[in-house]
Amino acid sequence: MHRRFGSLLIVFACVVFFPLRAPAPLYYVTGEGWYYEPYGQTSKWQRSRAKEQLDVAQQAFNVADYDTTLHAAHRILRLWPLSDYAPDAQYLVGRCLEATGMDQAAFKAYQNIVDKYPRSSHYEDVLWRQYEIANRFLGGQWFKVLRYIPLYPSMEQTAQLFDKIVNNGPYSDVAPHAQLRIGAAREKQKNYPDAVKAYATAADRYYNQPTIASDALFREGLSYARQAAKAEYDQNTAVQAIATFTDFITLYPDDRRVPRAQKAIAMLKTEQVRGNFQIAQFYENDKTLGASQRAMGAVIYYNEVLQLDPNSPYAASARQRIDALRPRLQVSAAN
Repeated sequence: MHRRFGSLLIVFACVVFFPLRAPAPLYYVTGEGWYYEPYGQTSKWQRSRAKEQLDVAQQAFNVADYDTTLHAAHRILRLWPLSDYAPDAQYLVGRCLEATGMDQAAFKAYQNIVDKYPRSSHYEDVLWRQYEIANRFLGGQWFKVLRYIPLYPSMEQTAQLFDKIVNNGPYSDVAPHAQLRIGAAREKQKNYPDAVKAYATAADRYYNQPTIASDALFREGLSYARQAAKAEYDQNTAVQAIATFTDFITLYPDDRRVPRAQKAIAMLKTEQVRGNFQIAQFYENDKTLGASQRAMGAVIYYNEVLQLDPNSPYAASARQRIDALRPRLQVSAAN
């Protein structure tokens, strides 16, 4: 009993005689985490007016004192969120986070300007800064957990960042470039159908910007071609690729990439020929069909080989097979 009373007395004495040793105040910022204000140092940077508080934040940022900048800027956002100085404070928060390698948190801080202060003078600069952050992730930078621990690269999340930038201002100066980068992220995923969609959107939406539109159309053709290379018998994507490259050559005949587009078309047509030849062979060997059906299906695709390229390496074999199968067709017709 006396021991318990003695313990309580010690706790009481600590509370009464040492009140200034309480822990420093903590506050939480969405998307950034917890911040604390060091005990006994707040008077160095705290001010009673928003304008003066912003001056402290800006001066600290100018000398790369990012901790003080963050504390001063967050104080403005907490106490004077509707003041004229809040957008500048939010911008400084983003700049500090970016400067210290907290790219995900910086992107969100910049997004707060877009969402809360769309008339900010920093609006265009914010979009470009978001674009540079997303570009770093496109280049392979890892996404972090708990703000500090690099965990994984992700083209899915990278594409979402670029998509956010486009949605922030579809007709801003940065949006066409961000739209192209969505396609680039999808290509790195080997998600060629979504890459095609992203490039097609860029080509259609920014048709009046030749540099963007031509790049988008060319890359759309490449994505179709890469998708076609993964399809064993599906020739539809190859047809789409040829059509896209043909549009590119027609619309931008002086583009330096025209020879590459022409070469790609030739390779795609060769692939189409090979594909049709394989389909013809498949029909010839399909035991689930009758003899006449096998012959008819095979001849159709052998003829397709000759129509696509009568001088291809497969053409001679296609003609031979047609001649060999023709008697079966005549017997079928006679019956």
